[in-house]
Amino acid sequence: MPNLHRSEEEKYFISDNGAKERFPSIHDTPTKDLTVVVPSYNEETRLPVMMAEALEFLQKRQKAQPSYSYEFIIVDDGSKDKTTEVALDYSKRYGSDKVRVLTLTKNRGKGGAVRMGVLVSRGKTILMADADGATKFQDIENVEKELERLKPWPDNMAISCGSRAHLEQESIAKRSMFRTFLMHGFHFLVWFLCVRGVRDTQCGFKLFTREAALRTFSALHVDRWAFDVELLYIAQCLKIPVAEVAVNWTEIEGSKLVPFWSWLQMGRDLLFIRLRYLSRAWKIDTTGKLN
Repeated sequence: MPNLHRSEEEKYFISDNGAKERFPSIHDTPTKDLTVVVPSYNEETRLPVMMAEALEFLQKRQKAQPSYSYEFIIVDDGSKDKTTEVALDYSKRYGSDKVRVLTLTKNRGKGGAVRMGVLVSRGKTILMADADGATKFQDIENVEKELERLKPWPDNMAISCGSRAHLEQESIAKRSMFRTFLMHGFHFLVWFLCVRGVRDTQCGFKLFTREAALRTFSALHVDRWAFDVELLYIAQCLKIPVAEVAVNWTEIEGSKLVPFWSWLQMGRDLLFIRLRYLSRAWKIDTTGKLN
């Protein structure tokens, strides 16, 4: 079964008065229009740039639509630097109703960090967004429009994925032949083993309806780089409609991905995903009960 266990410390965030307050559950009635989950590992340098852009955009939206509400959940995935301190500074400045910090006691991997943030979200829709700010935050408007186009949502479930597929030819021109070979090999394995119909499974800018987030992240087993693929595989198994929309993307220095070894690990994970579901060693449990 998916690992949904939390340590006692991971069940609480720091409120405005400095006291510990228990996180809510995704099973609760939503009280925000949008939750932005930001997985962060050693991001003390890159996180402020992303947060400044995202907060400026959402503050303007809220000013134009006073009833609009949002929250950020910054998930520190066991960082060794001052990521939590940087994140808490935003919580102090904007209030813990808008910015909450979930500090994991040990590194789970990006997938595990996103899942822990999603399962304590209050939003009607939930956006996962990388801490490096590689995707322009204003592109949320395009992702939201694509989500709306999927209506009527079956069982209130739909997913809209940001995509860099339109940039592929430009990126090939800048890559070595070996890295291009690895990229095409990974894409082929994704298509052959797991997910069809989504050209860019790995873009870290995805928007979920609350029910879709609950059902997919509750069933997620992979905690590291290939988690996006399992997430979309689960969505296909549950017949959740998925859209893909082009976003503006810029490569930011400081990536945690080591090309050869990360792709090797992802290729192994893709094979494991397929085999474990085929053998029924893994099953899709969508209850999402945190403990």
